[in-house]
Amino acid sequence: MTRYRLAIFDFDGTLADSMPWFRASFQDMIKRFDLAPVRDDEIEGLRALSAREMMARLNVSMWQLPAIVTDMRKRKLAAAGDTPLFPGIPEMLTGLQTSDVRTAIVSSDSEISVRQVLGSTASLIGHFDCGASLFGKHWKFRRVARRFGVEPSQAICIGDELRDIEAARAAGMNSAAVAWGYALPSALQAAGPTHLFGSIEEMGSRLRSDGIAGPSPP
Repeated sequence: MTRYRLAIFDFDGTLADSMPWFRASFQDMIKRFDLAPVRDDEIEGLRALSAREMMARLNVSMWQLPAIVTDMRKRKLAAAGDTPLFPGIPEMLTGLQTSDVRTAIVSSDSEISVRQVLGSTASLIGHFDCGASLFGKHWKFRRVARRFGVEPSQAICIGDELRDIEAARAAGMNSAAVAWGYALPSALQAAGPTHLFGSIEEMGSRLRSDGIAGPSPP
């Protein structure tokens, strides 16, 4: 098998350790938008839900969604200076660059926020396509592949949520889920990603190597 020519990364929970920010902001978001209450001890269980299941649990209507997304993007931008990358991300991206694997970030977050968190590491990313709608990432995946002149079968989409796997499938691309982000690894595995990476070191090693096209073992 030929290795992937293009790796398309999600940002929050995949490259950036934004879970502490999410936990700190979650209850305030619920109060601000008058959503269904969630006890602190219930938050962990939400990590097994899809985005649509989460919306149903919180009683989020589709008309509320744009305002919630806009509010969260503003909050993320304000917290960008305190949001770190996961350890090993710059080294992993450097390895992909030296191995001629093209890279892109497709995120629901704003590009300015993503770049602030990346800092100098932004120079290792070949393209940014940010501001994706909650269920619209697949359109951006296809657009990024066309920009690089890469067939969908030669691209892989890497994220930490069930919707990332769904979007990759809708775009006709392989997917990789990461075990260190928002969704529980068991929920990600059940969604059937092409690969499930247990560490950043494994992710970099496998993306750089040939013969990765088969699914990871459970």
